[in-house]
Amino acid sequence: MAAYLDPSLAALGDKIKADLDADILAVEIEKGELCLTVARASILRVLGHLRDDADCKFAALMDLCGVDWPERVERFDVVYNLLSMRHNRRIRVKLSTDENTPVESAVGLFPAAGWFEREAWDLYGIYFANHPDLRRLLTDYGFEGHPLRKDFPLTGYVEVRYDAAEQRVVYEPVKLTQDFRSFDFLSPWEGLGLAQLGKLPGDEKAAAPAPAAPAPTAPAKA
Repeated sequence: MAAYLDPSLAALGDKIKADLDADILAVEIEKGELCLTVARASILRVLGHLRDDADCKFAALMDLCGVDWPERVERFDVVYNLLSMRHNRRIRVKLSTDENTPVESAVGLFPAAGWFEREAWDLYGIYFANHPDLRRLLTDYGFEGHPLRKDFPLTGYVEVRYDAAEQRVVYEPVKLTQDFRSFDFLSPWEGLGLAQLGKLPGDEKAAAPAPAAPAPTAPAKA
Protein backbone atom coordinates (compact mmCIF):
# COMPACT_ATOMS: atom_id res chain seq x y z
CA MET A 1 0.00 0.00 0.00
CA ALA A 2 2.93 2.39 0.58
CA ALA A 3 3.58 2.63 -3.16
CA TYR A 4 0.20 4.23 -3.86
CA LEU A 5 0.34 7.85 -5.01
CA ASP A 6 -2.83 9.03 -3.24
CA PRO A 7 -2.38 8.76 0.55
CA SER A 8 -6.10 9.11 1.28
CA LEU A 9 -7.03 6.24 -1.06
CA ALA A 10 -4.21 4.14 0.33
CA ALA A 11 -5.40 4.75 3.88
CA LEU A 12 -8.98 3.93 2.93
CA GLY A 13 -7.88 0.71 1.23
CA ASP A 14 -5.92 -0.30 4.32
CA LYS A 15 -8.93 0.39 6.55
CA ILE A 16 -11.34 -1.60 4.37
CA LYS A 17 -8.90 -4.51 4.26
CA ALA A 18 -8.54 -4.39 8.06
CA ASP A 19 -12.32 -4.24 8.58
CA LEU A 20 -13.26 -7.02 6.15
CA ASP A 21 -10.07 -9.11 6.21
CA ALA A 22 -10.63 -12.37 4.28
CA ASP A 23 -13.55 -10.94 2.30
CA ILE A 24 -11.05 -8.74 0.39
CA LEU A 25 -8.77 -10.68 -1.96
CA ALA A 26 -6.83 -7.72 -3.38
CA VAL A 27 -6.60 -3.95 -2.95
CA GLU A 28 -5.05 -1.77 -5.64
CA ILE A 29 -5.24 1.69 -7.16
CA GLU A 30 -5.72 1.91 -10.90
CA LYS A 31 -5.82 5.25 -12.71
CA GLY A 32 -6.39 7.10 -9.48
CA GLU A 33 -9.30 4.91 -8.34
CA LEU A 34 -9.41 2.45 -5.47
CA CYS A 35 -10.23 -1.09 -6.69
CA LEU A 36 -11.18 -4.07 -4.54
CA THR A 37 -11.29 -7.70 -5.62
CA VAL A 38 -13.65 -9.56 -3.29
CA ALA A 39 -14.69 -13.15 -2.61
CA ARG A 40 -17.88 -13.95 -4.49
CA ALA A 41 -19.69 -15.23 -1.40
CA SER A 42 -18.87 -12.01 0.46
CA ILE A 43 -20.21 -9.48 -2.03
CA LEU A 44 -23.26 -8.39 -0.01
CA ARG A 45 -21.24 -8.01 3.18
CA VAL A 46 -18.64 -5.92 1.35
CA LEU A 47 -21.21 -3.73 -0.42
CA GLY A 48 -23.12 -3.19 2.81
CA HIS A 49 -19.96 -2.12 4.61
CA LEU A 50 -18.98 0.27 1.81
CA ARG A 51 -22.45 1.81 1.88
CA ASP A 52 -22.82 2.21 5.65
CA ASP A 53 -19.34 2.71 7.13
CA ALA A 54 -18.75 6.33 8.14
CA ASP A 55 -15.38 6.48 6.36
CA CYS A 56 -16.84 5.04 3.16
CA LYS A 57 -20.45 6.12 2.58
CA PHE A 58 -20.48 4.79 -0.99
CA ALA A 59 -24.24 5.18 -1.11
CA ALA A 60 -24.75 5.34 -4.89
CA LEU A 61 -24.35 2.40 -7.25
CA MET A 62 -23.41 4.13 -10.50
CA ASP A 63 -22.89 1.03 -12.63
CA LEU A 64 -22.77 -2.75 -12.56
CA CYS A 65 -21.46 -4.65 -15.57
CA GLY A 66 -19.94 -7.91 -16.74
CA VAL A 67 -16.57 -8.62 -18.35
CA ASP A 68 -15.85 -11.81 -20.30
CA TRP A 69 -12.48 -13.60 -20.11
CA PRO A 70 -13.28 -16.84 -21.97
CA GLU A 71 -9.81 -18.33 -21.44
CA ARG A 72 -10.33 -18.41 -17.65
CA VAL A 73 -12.12 -21.13 -15.69
CA GLU A 74 -14.23 -18.43 -14.00
CA ARG A 75 -14.69 -16.50 -17.21
CA PHE A 76 -16.75 -13.57 -15.93
CA ASP A 77 -15.97 -10.56 -13.79
CA VAL A 78 -18.85 -8.65 -12.21
CA VAL A 79 -17.82 -5.03 -11.65
CA TYR A 80 -19.58 -2.60 -9.30
CA ASN A 81 -18.80 1.14 -9.51
CA LEU A 82 -19.83 3.05 -6.38
CA LEU A 83 -19.85 6.77 -5.60
CA SER A 84 -19.58 8.47 -2.22
CA MET A 85 -21.17 11.90 -2.46
CA ARG A 86 -20.31 12.47 1.21
CA HIS A 87 -16.55 12.12 0.56
CA ASN A 88 -16.55 12.91 -3.18
CA ARG A 89 -14.76 9.76 -4.33
CA ARG A 90 -15.39 6.52 -6.17
CA ILE A 91 -14.52 2.89 -5.67
CA ARG A 92 -14.60 -0.14 -7.94
CA VAL A 93 -15.46 -3.61 -6.63
CA LYS A 94 -15.13 -6.76 -8.69
CA LEU A 95 -15.55 -10.50 -8.29
CA SER A 96 -15.27 -13.51 -10.59
CA THR A 97 -17.75 -16.25 -11.44
CA ASP A 98 -18.59 -18.76 -14.16
CA GLU A 99 -21.62 -19.68 -16.24
CA ASN A 100 -23.13 -21.94 -13.58
CA THR A 101 -22.32 -20.22 -10.28
CA PRO A 102 -24.78 -17.50 -9.21
CA VAL A 103 -23.86 -14.18 -7.67
CA GLU A 104 -26.08 -12.79 -4.92
CA SER A 105 -28.26 -9.94 -6.15
CA ALA A 106 -27.47 -6.52 -4.72
CA VAL A 107 -31.02 -5.21 -5.19
CA GLY A 108 -31.68 -5.31 -1.43
CA LEU A 109 -28.78 -2.89 -0.85
CA PHE A 110 -28.96 -0.82 -4.03
CA PRO A 111 -32.32 -0.83 -5.84
CA ALA A 112 -30.54 0.52 -8.94
CA ALA A 113 -28.87 -2.89 -9.29
CA GLY A 114 -32.13 -4.35 -10.57
CA TRP A 115 -31.80 -3.29 -14.21
CA PHE A 116 -28.00 -3.49 -14.19
CA GLU A 117 -28.17 -7.16 -13.14
CA ARG A 118 -30.85 -7.88 -15.75
CA GLU A 119 -28.56 -6.39 -18.38
CA ALA A 120 -25.60 -8.51 -17.23
CA TRP A 121 -27.81 -11.61 -17.29
CA ASP A 122 -29.14 -10.78 -20.74
CA LEU A 123 -25.82 -9.95 -22.40
CA TYR A 124 -23.41 -12.29 -20.56
CA GLY A 125 -25.52 -14.98 -18.92
CA ILE A 126 -24.34 -14.09 -15.40
CA TYR A 127 -27.00 -15.39 -13.00
CA PHE A 128 -27.95 -13.30 -9.95
CA ALA A 129 -29.55 -15.28 -7.17
CA ASN A 130 -32.59 -13.82 -5.38
CA HIS A 131 -33.14 -11.15 -8.00
CA PRO A 132 -36.85 -10.18 -7.92
CA ASP A 133 -37.32 -10.15 -11.70
CA LEU A 134 -34.33 -11.63 -13.56
CA ARG A 135 -35.30 -11.65 -17.23
CA ARG A 136 -33.98 -10.27 -20.48
CA LEU A 137 -33.78 -6.51 -20.79
CA LEU A 138 -32.24 -5.51 -24.13
CA THR A 139 -32.87 -8.54 -26.35
CA ASP A 140 -36.19 -10.10 -27.28
CA TYR A 141 -37.78 -12.83 -25.17
CA GLY A 142 -37.11 -15.42 -27.88
CA PHE A 143 -33.44 -14.48 -28.25
CA GLU A 144 -30.96 -17.34 -27.98
CA GLY A 145 -27.59 -16.93 -26.25
CA HIS A 146 -25.86 -13.94 -24.69
CA PRO A 147 -24.49 -11.54 -27.31
CA LEU A 148 -21.63 -9.88 -25.38
CA ARG A 149 -19.83 -13.15 -24.76
CA LYS A 150 -16.66 -13.14 -26.82
CA ASP A 151 -17.47 -16.54 -28.33
CA PHE A 152 -20.93 -15.43 -29.50
CA PRO A 153 -21.08 -15.49 -33.33
CA LEU A 154 -21.40 -12.11 -35.02
CA THR A 155 -24.33 -13.41 -37.06
CA GLY A 156 -26.22 -14.70 -34.01
CA TYR A 157 -28.18 -17.96 -34.06
CA VAL A 158 -31.59 -16.84 -35.28
CA GLU A 159 -32.94 -14.04 -37.43
CA VAL A 160 -36.23 -12.24 -36.87
CA ARG A 161 -38.58 -11.06 -39.61
CA TYR A 162 -42.22 -10.17 -40.04
CA ASP A 163 -44.15 -12.68 -42.17
CA ALA A 164 -46.88 -10.85 -44.06
CA ALA A 165 -48.68 -14.08 -44.94
CA GLU A 166 -48.85 -15.26 -41.32
CA GLN A 167 -49.12 -11.69 -40.02
CA ARG A 168 -46.69 -12.30 -37.19
CA VAL A 169 -43.02 -12.12 -36.29
CA VAL A 170 -41.18 -15.38 -37.01
CA TYR A 171 -37.80 -16.66 -35.88
CA GLU A 172 -35.64 -18.67 -38.27
CA PRO A 173 -32.10 -20.06 -38.20
CA VAL A 174 -29.57 -17.63 -39.61
CA LYS A 175 -29.05 -18.03 -43.34
CA LEU A 176 -26.10 -16.16 -44.79
CA THR A 177 -26.98 -14.47 -48.06
CA GLN A 178 -23.46 -14.83 -49.45
CA ASP A 179 -20.39 -16.93 -48.87
CA PHE A 180 -17.57 -15.68 -46.72
CA ARG A 181 -14.90 -14.09 -48.87
CA SER A 182 -11.22 -13.65 -48.22
CA PHE A 183 -9.32 -10.70 -49.56
CA ASP A 184 -5.64 -10.84 -50.33
CA PHE A 185 -4.72 -7.22 -49.81
CA LEU A 186 -3.98 -5.26 -46.70
CA SER A 187 -6.28 -2.76 -45.07
CA PRO A 188 -5.50 0.95 -45.51
CA TRP A 189 -4.33 1.07 -41.89
CA GLU A 190 -1.81 -1.70 -42.48
CA GLY A 191 -0.66 -0.01 -45.66
CA LEU A 192 -0.23 3.39 -44.10
CA GLY A 193 3.56 3.25 -44.31
CA LEU A 194 3.39 2.53 -48.03
CA ALA A 195 0.78 5.26 -48.51
CA GLN A 196 3.27 7.79 -47.26
CA LEU A 197 5.50 6.74 -50.12
CA GLY A 198 2.72 7.34 -52.61
CA LYS A 199 1.88 3.65 -52.91
CA LEU A 200 -0.99 1.58 -51.49
CA PRO A 201 -1.37 -2.20 -51.11
CA GLY A 202 -2.94 -3.61 -54.23
CA ASP A 203 -1.35 -1.09 -56.57
CA GLU A 204 0.93 -3.79 -57.87
CA LYS A 205 -2.12 -5.64 -59.25
CA ALA A 206 -3.15 -2.81 -61.54
CA ALA A 207 -2.24 -3.28 -65.17
CA ALA A 208 0.71 -1.17 -66.15
CA PRO A 209 -0.36 1.61 -68.52
CA ALA A 210 0.53 1.07 -72.16
CA PRO A 211 3.57 3.08 -73.22
CA ALA A 212 2.58 6.25 -74.99
CA ALA A 213 3.19 6.37 -78.72
CA PRO A 214 6.12 8.57 -79.67
CA ALA A 215 5.14 12.01 -80.85
CA PRO A 216 5.52 12.49 -84.62
CA THR A 217 8.57 14.40 -85.61
CA ALA A 218 8.65 17.06 -88.29
CA PRO A 219 10.60 16.15 -91.45
CA ALA A 220 14.08 17.55 -91.53
CA LYS A 221 14.53 20.59 -93.80
CA ALA A 222 17.13 20.42 -96.56
